[in-house]
Amino acid sequence: MKNKQLSFDLGKYGDLYDMLIPKDNFWRRLDEDIDFSFVYDYVKDSYSMTMGRKAVDCVVMFKFLLLKNYFKLSDVDLVERARTDMLFKFFLGYSPEDVTLIDPSLLTKFRRERLVRYGTDGNGNRVKVRDDSQSMLSELIAKTVELALSKGVISPRSKIIVDSTHSSSIYQHISPREAMIREAKALRKQIYQHDETMKDSMPRKRESSGNVEDMVDYCNELIATISGHEELLAVPAVRQQLNLLQEIVNDTNEEIEYSRDSEAKTGHKTADSHFFGYKTHIAITPERVITAATVTTGEKHDGKQLPALIEASEEAGIEVEAVIGDGAYAEKENLQYCKDNDIRNNSKLSSTVTHGNRKNSFEYNKDAGMYVCPQGHMAVRKCHSKPTKYRNNSECETYYFDVEHCKHCPMSSGCYKEGARSKTYTVTIKKDIHNEQMEFMKTEEFEENYSHRYKIEAKNAELKNRYGYGRANACGTSGMTIQGMSALFLANMKRIYKLEDEKKAC
Repeated sequence: MKNKQLSFDLGKYGDLYDMLIPKDNFWRRLDEDIDFSFVYDYVKDSYSMTMGRKAVDCVVMFKFLLLKNYFKLSDVDLVERARTDMLFKFFLGYSPEDVTLIDPSLLTKFRRERLVRYGTDGNGNRVKVRDDSQSMLSELIAKTVELALSKGVISPRSKIIVDSTHSSSIYQHISPREAMIREAKALRKQIYQHDETMKDSMPRKRESSGNVEDMVDYCNELIATISGHEELLAVPAVRQQLNLLQEIVNDTNEEIEYSRDSEAKTGHKTADSHFFGYKTHIAITPERVITAATVTTGEKHDGKQLPALIEASEEAGIEVEAVIGDGAYAEKENLQYCKDNDIRNNSKLSSTVTHGNRKNSFEYNKDAGMYVCPQGHMAVRKCHSKPTKYRNNSECETYYFDVEHCKHCPMSSGCYKEGARSKTYTVTIKKDIHNEQMEFMKTEEFEENYSHRYKIEAKNAELKNRYGYGRANACGTSGMTIQGMSALFLANMKRIYKLEDEKKAC
């Protein structure tokens, strides 16, 4: 697959790489298997062909991003490590003897202005001019699927398992000022562990003022104070925390309002728990290879993303024969979409569809065609209601009961309101497609397919625990998508190589 990518001169000491980096090393296999030249097509309009000095190769910059997100390093620490780490140098295409790499600020600029372009509107507000991050994410995933198919570790005709995983905003519903307070506190803690006498040298805290500008000034003073102590900078933990604080300050200085992550939204995991951030909607094969992903704000409904996930999976080379998901993917539109495209939808219907949402145990008497109340009284008549916007465009049937029975019923509490002139019980008429799904849910095929759903929960846990995907490391949907490029791409490649090794061992 590596056909258009630039070849790098590894210098006269290039043989060191063959001695030090084994053939089965993950980063070596990744460099050999994936052609990253597609990055040129996405960023070429962000560079000038006639102005400025010669730019650093954008493939190298993109590889820096992969290393940054995998090893969780600041821009400064990443470049510093690349100067001495032979594996980093090999993956980036440098010669072993190279010590002059890139300035860390170039990586910051690449991340903020090359992958996503911003401009200003008529009112001077910062707005996105172009955002290809979602397209790049889809192409990266498609390349991994293509590789998996070529290695024979997944089948071209497959089921896909769908779900979403949430990522909290970098500020987690707090202001940039509070984020700087948190990072500054962590930095001071690291310093005091090594030298308690530094407490007398620290700048005066300004947390009580409430102004973000005052906090920026304090952080700059703190950074300047620590930078003047070489013995502290020699401690890796202190230096790394210092660099992280510097990045937060730089982000806030870039544009304070933007740093508040105004795109993040509140989403709900359960009825009584919520998060503030983003969702990544994912589709995987039963072999746990990701075939598609889309990034949205936190409040978006999971089920609405199903058609996009199916179409992206098919564009990546997978012929989708079935989808497996929770109740969010069993809404009427998705059932109809799957039926129209000859795809089996292995998602359980909501209990309100299968059993209704009433707590009272009214039973349907199929012989009389009427409902019977818990006390045993049958409805005396029924009427049919046409779809209205107040009923979710669903047809309903309303059953009327004799209120004389209700007035003297021992179970009237919570069922009949005293003085009411009528007692009714309304049920929504199930669509044919819901009845078909209910019958399908009773089959062994459904049960066998649905038993694979746990795999995507494991994949979500892997992304959060191993790749730090539980928390955004940048602002905005674009920043979350760029983070997803690294996390989902690297997770896929790790999985593909593991499947390939298992296949060879058999």
